[in-house]
Amino acid sequence: MSKIIASAAIRGAHKIVGRAEESLKKALEEHGEAHHAEFPNTGYFLPVIYAMTGMEVRTLKDLKPVLARAKSLLPPVPSERVWLPYLGHTLDAGMATLFADEIIEVLKYLKRPIPYTRTTAPLNGNLWLGAADDIIMRERGIEFVDGTAPGFAAIVGAAPTNEIAVKIAQELQEKNLYVFMSSETNGKSFAEQLAQEGVELGWETRLVPFGKDITSTVFALGFAVRAAMSFGGVKAGDFRANLIYNKDRIFAFVLALGYVDEETYAHGAGAINFGFPVIADTDIPQILPTGITTYEHVVSNVPHDKIVAKAIEVRGLKVTVSKIPISVPYGPAFEGERIRKENTFVEMGRAKTPAFELLMMKDPQEVEDGKVTLEGPDIQDIKEPQMLPYGILVEVSGRKMQKDFEPVLERQLHRFVNYAQGALHMSQRDIVWIRISKDAKAKGLKFTQFGEAIRAKLLEEYGVLVDKVQVSIYTNENKVNELLPMARAIYAERDERLGGLIDETVEDFYSCILCQSFSPNHVCIITPEKLGLCGAYNWLDAKASYEISPTGGNERIPKGEVIDAVKGQWKGVNDYIYKKSNQNVEKFNAYSIIEDPTTSCGCFQSILALLPMCNGIMVVPREYPEMTPCGMKFSTLAGTIGGGIQTPGFMGVGKVYLTSPKFISANGGFKRLVWMPKMLKEELYDKLKERSKEMGDPDFVDKIADETVAVTEEEVLAYLEKVGHPALTMDPILT
Repeated sequence: MSKIIASAAIRGAHKIVGRAEESLKKALEEHGEAHHAEFPNTGYFLPVIYAMTGMEVRTLKDLKPVLARAKSLLPPVPSERVWLPYLGHTLDAGMATLFADEIIEVLKYLKRPIPYTRTTAPLNGNLWLGAADDIIMRERGIEFVDGTAPGFAAIVGAAPTNEIAVKIAQELQEKNLYVFMSSETNGKSFAEQLAQEGVELGWETRLVPFGKDITSTVFALGFAVRAAMSFGGVKAGDFRANLIYNKDRIFAFVLALGYVDEETYAHGAGAINFGFPVIADTDIPQILPTGITTYEHVVSNVPHDKIVAKAIEVRGLKVTVSKIPISVPYGPAFEGERIRKENTFVEMGRAKTPAFELLMMKDPQEVEDGKVTLEGPDIQDIKEPQMLPYGILVEVSGRKMQKDFEPVLERQLHRFVNYAQGALHMSQRDIVWIRISKDAKAKGLKFTQFGEAIRAKLLEEYGVLVDKVQVSIYTNENKVNELLPMARAIYAERDERLGGLIDETVEDFYSCILCQSFSPNHVCIITPEKLGLCGAYNWLDAKASYEISPTGGNERIPKGEVIDAVKGQWKGVNDYIYKKSNQNVEKFNAYSIIEDPTTSCGCFQSILALLPMCNGIMVVPREYPEMTPCGMKFSTLAGTIGGGIQTPGFMGVGKVYLTSPKFISANGGFKRLVWMPKMLKEELYDKLKERSKEMGDPDFVDKIADETVAVTEEEVLAYLEKVGHPALTMDPILT
């Protein structure tokens, strides 16, 4: 190993730990030991420290033993005359650096104003987002579970030019990787270079500017360890399991751009602890032998046009990206892009113009594969920004294609259009809304290219079902209005057909074990009336996925003998769960939150929790950051029930499940809902109102408490008594 790198890393670690000591001293003098110290909205305290040591930091006093631990890890600064240090010394220095980073960074949250936006995107000219909260981590973590995001690049420093920075960022995005940015080179950061070129930054575009200080690099490692603890069931304080999990499951690497100083070397050593290699564009010493990382530890002097490919190779990442025939960058990283009104060239739908999207199954002789037609003006035919009508008819054929799969594939049009940089796609069916940016127009984007991209992605992702694809696009208002009644009639017929699917009338359920890459013992059981916990998979989605790949993440489960129809228990399901949970879960009740409920992985949209005094259930979505009536925030609840364990009285669910007839039906069902945040009530209001009418109490939704009337269980109970909530007269939920 390189003595130059090791020595520099240790000297850098001493500097960072010294900074932490000085910062903590000043904070204690100003605020006192009892003052709180926390990153916003996380149940993982200071996550790297918590993961590696189990130490829970709540106050400034709690930082003192952490600082002592960091100092104890510091090896002495090497002498020029002795052939030390060894790799172990360097790794210890790297971990000490990360502990000191979190001390420095958490103290920044005591400053006024706080230097970070604490949002998902830059705000009011401030690029720096700071630490990701648990809402972001869980929303984005599922993408590492299902493979949508194969890994992340932690970029420190800046590229030689803005143009090079944009090219590197787009190449990483096109490979579906997240880009975490920190530090600077000669006063300029990679994130600032992108912003100067008009590149949209934030979690939605996977270009995440954590902070300009080198110490903000720790936020990337904090994201990684929370994934291990939340999804993988790795326990806090088990440093070995945390590090091994990250090496084997979180495919990340560091791109060191520009001059590498001693503090940067120290952070590189910290990343290597996690199995994350460092790839540099400058001529620094290399560490080519393998050991802690999968392959080389440090590779240097890599040209900018090859640095992304080299990093992927060194990390051992497997990235599959198909070339799509479109004139703008294309991939999932662009799905969250927002196009502002002032940068819009073409806008369609959103009740301003007639619009629809429809995918239909046809006989093979009716589909001419590869045929893409446009009736009406194309983007390049338009001279000035304007509104257009929009219609798209996608006709497919295939031996395994089924009518029930039409809406499953139709929903994918949302992704396939959004993957184009410069295109924004919202909603579906006849309420679709699309914007095309002026930048995309300038790059030559055409509507016909969307047709070609849709065909390519359908054949790539659904080739088992689909053999031929034909796409017709309409921007002629008369033609769109002519086809709209047909589309609406098909939507209505589908809804009626699929609405008749209930658990009792199907012979098979389906599993989702995608989250086992993070949570090895969790198994999600998807039924017609109970979608996956993440909200992303319903029964038809899982059925289609199984048809596409019978050995993939969704498997068919014959229900078998009914053991308990009321609680929702079947022998075939139990046998499957026992096997797939690594023999950790013996049985499962689909309709109960009290007795043998479903396990939870960490990707759930919402959490149900028992409120015993109220004889009912509260629900909190991941987007709600405040305290709840059960005495825990979402982040604390998630840390309690995640990891593939059964927790009676608590359960992760998809939001729409709240309105299912099978919602905890073994425990009283829908009438047990006693509290939910106002934001969730408004989001689901129409569906909640419909269920209220079905159960004979049209005003029931208004009897569900929210944070505007109650934030403690005692206040919830008082509100329920005031409005006459039915849960108070039901049989005890706990018997």
